[in-house]
Amino acid sequence: MMNESMTITLPVGALEGTAAVLSTWLVGEGDKVRKGDPILELETDKVSMEVCAESDGSIERILAASGDNVDEKTILGYLNCAAQPILEKSPSLVFDDSSQNESVANFRKCDAASDGSKCHLIGPAVRKLLRKYDLNVTSIKGTGKGGRVTRDDILAFVNTGADKGQNGSDAFSAPKSAKGLKSNIVPHTAMRKKIANHMVDSLLHTSPHVTSVFEMDMGRIIEHRKMCKMGFEEAGVKLTFTAYFLAASAKAMQKVPVINSRFYDDYLEVFEDINIGVGTALGDDGLIVPVVKQVQEKNLFEIASALQQQTDKARQGKLAAADMRDGTFTISNHGVRGSLFATPIIINQPQVAILGIGKLEKRVVVEDVNGEDTMVIRPKCYVSLSIDHRALDAHQTNLFLSHFVDVIENWGK
Repeated sequence: MMNESMTITLPVGALEGTAAVLSTWLVGEGDKVRKGDPILELETDKVSMEVCAESDGSIERILAASGDNVDEKTILGYLNCAAQPILEKSPSLVFDDSSQNESVANFRKCDAASDGSKCHLIGPAVRKLLRKYDLNVTSIKGTGKGGRVTRDDILAFVNTGADKGQNGSDAFSAPKSAKGLKSNIVPHTAMRKKIANHMVDSLLHTSPHVTSVFEMDMGRIIEHRKMCKMGFEEAGVKLTFTAYFLAASAKAMQKVPVINSRFYDDYLEVFEDINIGVGTALGDDGLIVPVVKQVQEKNLFEIASALQQQTDKARQGKLAAADMRDGTFTISNHGVRGSLFATPIIINQPQVAILGIGKLEKRVVVEDVNGEDTMVIRPKCYVSLSIDHRALDAHQTNLFLSHFVDVIENWGK
């Protein structure tokens, strides 16, 4: 049979023009695969994702290595489509007593060693740790069956190898601690490194940020949510305040369309569809921004349902690149962590604005009651809009916030 090779590349549109880091190959040269089998893993500043085989065949050649920066134009390797696919699903179940926390797992051949000293069979828990600490599996001595690298091997390497430079690792270099001070070294993950670079680039090198702040009364939507919450939950949808913020943003953008745009050197691209990204924290692992699309076409129930689906996938690590693509505006609901006030940085350039919502709390305010100034207690929060001052001025910024606050404070009227 003739040799029929095809290039292994990233799917078109997978990264929306951005670069990624090849985390690890899940197969080795010569391995047979089926169409749809995961063959490698990628890390971006937004998500971890698998790339699958586009056809049955065998891995003819691997070009890109773990840690390489890749994009949609990069040729990662070659797949021999003429090779007969495997007849039985691989990998098989492997039992191993060397790791107490990983007694049974599915393993794939990741990177065959030329000297035969390691078999490099790694499971999902090991791959997760390799990504978390941005390590190269070939730098770690495996103590598992046949030299396999286990979860305990990685943890031991991080705790000892990082401090002492064992095994010749070039994954990271630990600083020298001040004399007499005890410390633990926590290497940056690939996602954290990309977030850091992205934030510095956004704030210092790309757009001049200016922030405007309004105060907002939440009383109307608190009452509305009390009335609707049970009905939403009976339909399997959680009604959060964030859903109201998405709806109010869309209504305010219809009054001030320029907020829903992207800035380029020669023009401003103003969008008809309002696709709102919601900053979602992943604990110490970083921040990702799933997108709820065409918010202007959705009612409150549909917004809450779409938002729940996206945030659930984010926290379960199931987001695909498409879930974070095509955003035109971003909301950072930092108040859920107790923050009263913040000035968020535009996360996704070249968007021109990001909305920040502070903590909801009861405050004493003065209101006119029957013609007299009276102190009353109201549920309030601060709302901020950080803008790219190249694209927007105070007029558009404050006009948007005025409309946004008006929608929230007069919800249902």
